[in-house]
Amino acid sequence: MGMTIAEKILAQHAGLDSVKPGQLINAKVDIALANDVTAPVAIREFEKIGAGVFDPDRVVLVPDHFTPNKDLKSAEQAKVVRDFAHKHGIANYFEVGRMGIEHCLLPEQGIVTSGDLVIGADSHTCTYGALGAFATGMGSTDLAAAWATGLAWFKVPSTIKFVYHGKLPAWVGGKDLILYTIGRIGVDGALYQVMEFTGEAIRNLSMDGRFTMSNMAIEAGGKAGIVPPDEITRRYVEGRSKRQPQYLESDSDAAYAKVYEFDVSKLEPQVAFPHLPENTKPISQVGDVSIDQVVIGSCTNGRIEDLRLAAQILKGKKVNPKVRTIVFPGTQQIYLQAIAEGLVQTFVEAGAAVSTPTCGPCLGGHMGILAAGERAVATTNRNFVGRMGHPESEVYLANPAVAAASAITGRIAGPDQL
Repeated sequence: MGMTIAEKILAQHAGLDSVKPGQLINAKVDIALANDVTAPVAIREFEKIGAGVFDPDRVVLVPDHFTPNKDLKSAEQAKVVRDFAHKHGIANYFEVGRMGIEHCLLPEQGIVTSGDLVIGADSHTCTYGALGAFATGMGSTDLAAAWATGLAWFKVPSTIKFVYHGKLPAWVGGKDLILYTIGRIGVDGALYQVMEFTGEAIRNLSMDGRFTMSNMAIEAGGKAGIVPPDEITRRYVEGRSKRQPQYLESDSDAAYAKVYEFDVSKLEPQVAFPHLPENTKPISQVGDVSIDQVVIGSCTNGRIEDLRLAAQILKGKKVNPKVRTIVFPGTQQIYLQAIAEGLVQTFVEAGAAVSTPTCGPCLGGHMGILAAGERAVATTNRNFVGRMGHPESEVYLANPAVAAASAITGRIAGPDQL
């Protein structure tokens, strides 16, 4: 019996010829990541061990959640991370002004690559599966142990294969594919399983769209979300990766827990209603939902392709006077590119605020908190109760084109409704 791409990566990193679902293994990690929220906990546990880091080039620290520091507590958190990075000579520590949203930053900088085993004390670490890596989130205490040993333990997950047939219609992208998928299988539909994304629609999907899909595997309960590498992956990775990539694929006789097949040739833009990402509706069935805020950005949709899409909709138009619109480029490099292409000017002329890279409002942190009764359309990944502010606020998840169109109309709308 053959192996899936996920099983191959785990087997190689565990020094085994093969693995099977349910097997417990210890595996070498390529990258161990934390941010300003999760790193301080890991640092406290790490210091109890009394060891040095296993490799200062493979520990990555990105203060991105409450930075630029919003208050005294967040400043103290960031200082703990900064001091630890300097003490241990962490090469991949990214200070404000150089940092980006972690899951946009690491692929851009070539820190993660195809065939890697990546762990991070952040649930959306699964983003890097878009490169053909096995990437997953875990707790800060497990991360602390990995910093000391270079190892982490895993229960090998089974894999669900998702096959997307057909070509995507206009205004439909990776965000719509993953929202549609979560709507079909539920937020626990892939619990502790790998989601392997394949098919014609995936083969024609850009890297930015693939990152979006893998990013939200966790919203279906997934342990990881993987896109088998192809020529699009190679073009992105080569010349960027700081280590030798390894392009693996699933064997033709690999065993899958389930196989889902979807024809997406007529898929509409999707909107996830409160308070779960599975509460999805096609844009034609949304109805009249007025909004107070639009957020474009985050580790899900803060890449240059996302900003281009939003700017295309907003060009020459104005944000509805009743709506606050905030744009968060994923990294400083994306920000600079958006400036060079005139996207930032488009946003500002339309009446939107453009921020330095930060997770900010996505987790209800800062720079876009919702008051009681307010509604937001966001290109982020979660819309749980109180996710972006007050427990009585509401978050609707959508792609950047829908978010931009909604900013103009003052209600949830697709680009074709302008």
